[in-house]
Amino acid sequence: MSTTPTTDAGASATTLVLAVGNPLMGDDGLGVAVLDRLREWDWPSGVALVDGETWGMRLLPYVEDARRLLVIDAIDVGAPPGSIVSLDGAEVPRRLDARISSHEVNLADVLALAALRGTGPTELCAMGAQPLRIEFGATLSPAIAAVVDTVADLARAQLAAWGLAGRAIAETAGA
Repeated sequence: MSTTPTTDAGASATTLVLAVGNPLMGDDGLGVAVLDRLREWDWPSGVALVDGETWGMRLLPYVEDARRLLVIDAIDVGAPPGSIVSLDGAEVPRRLDARISSHEVNLADVLALAALRGTGPTELCAMGAQPLRIEFGATLSPAIAAVVDTVADLARAQLAAWGLAGRAIAETAGA
């Protein structure tokens, strides 16, 4: 694993798509799998796709500079495995405080610190799916693998709702 989050743009993007989780921990790799799908698209300037892994406070500069934040993650809400989960605004930190994934405490702390400092996103959304298993060495369960494209579609729809429609790179190359 890298020592810093990996990004397709600088930390000063106005819209941050932040995938959190650990692909070495089974369904916790959902965020990274969705991010890979989003990287198949050409996005307007100001959109950063960041693989935040489980980096906690090292994500603070990215979160503080973002006007909009879209978090992609495996989100445990006690639903059947593979159920789509979408959270908006103030609901996101409340759910993060409820320990909905293996690393959300760090992300909740990042959001709280950004708010305390008077920085951070004015628009916040988290989406993902209910995991089946989060255990070392596992791959995505069939329930989660089956919804990767759905979560990526929902993420693209959220970005479009924010006025940031992307185009598939294959479409861009053929244009």
